[in-house]
Amino acid sequence: MSEPSEPEPSLDVVVCTYNNAAGLDHVLEALASQRVPGGVDWGVLVVDNNCTDGTAAVLERRARDPLALRVVREREQGLTAARRRGVQETSRAWIAFVDDDCVLGEDWIARAVAIARRRPEAGAFGGVVALEWEGDPPEYVQRYGWAYAQQEHGSEPTRVDCLAGAGMVVRRAALVETGWPDRQLLADRVGDELISGGDVEIVLRIGARRELWFEPGPRLRHVVPARRTAPRHLARLAYGLGASKLFGDSMLWGGGYPRWVARSLLEALPFARAALSAARRGRRVDAAVSLSFLGGWLAGIWRLLRADPEWRDALLGAATLKRS
Repeated sequence: MSEPSEPEPSLDVVVCTYNNAAGLDHVLEALASQRVPGGVDWGVLVVDNNCTDGTAAVLERRARDPLALRVVREREQGLTAARRRGVQETSRAWIAFVDDDCVLGEDWIARAVAIARRRPEAGAFGGVVALEWEGDPPEYVQRYGWAYAQQEHGSEPTRVDCLAGAGMVVRRAALVETGWPDRQLLADRVGDELISGGDVEIVLRIGARRELWFEPGPRLRHVVPARRTAPRHLARLAYGLGASKLFGDSMLWGGGYPRWVARSLLEALPFARAALSAARRGRRVDAAVSLSFLGGWLAGIWRLLRADPEWRDALLGAATLKRS
């Protein structure tokens, strides 16, 4: 008697949006144009995170597309809260977090489902995130693809330690076993504030228990408006990413809190040296980015120093198996 076959993977696409009606329209257009084999179980949920622009009109128009589109409104501001709501409101085995400025290739869903079928051991995976600049970006911006969630690890599938949040696909069971749906430790992009860390938290908590994979097949375009290439905006991004790295490294720390503070202060020195080196060479933007990253790192240390001890204890080592 043959063994029963595994059920086909099913996929919920969760699109969290805040005041980006034009970008959301392009995202939903790409989703409506997906070439998906018959029999694939998938759907789209848009989480409206208190939008006050033309988002409602876009959603009303797109509801007429041949797309299994649902919409919910999350009143708690922030990407972490919106993603939590998306997880609560869906039930399929896999969840794809797609930002409202990420346009999927027409075969993205088909490729993602095929990967989920091929990698039953994976906790999460992600594909190529290619940057699409609005106009010709300044030369200096192209050195900072990492600040805009660029992701490319070659032409072959690769085990990785972390994934970009844009287009990240997670196994629901893997997310649940980390405890994230019940308690999130880090906020992410609250309104117009460029704080970050929520992506890192999800990936690291899953990665402590399951495999993470980069897969070159699924490709998406991360659209970057010209206003986001200005030096001041890039510096703000770097500041948020500096704090995000501090918190992510804290989650991987298996030792005590006093030793972590000392180590974190020592690890700030290379960021300071990078800023000084850029300044000496007259590269003002690079110096500002390095200083901003350093500022975010130090702000993260300061937050840990002042934090509620219970939250701090939960954060330190959260992405290790010591606390499972």
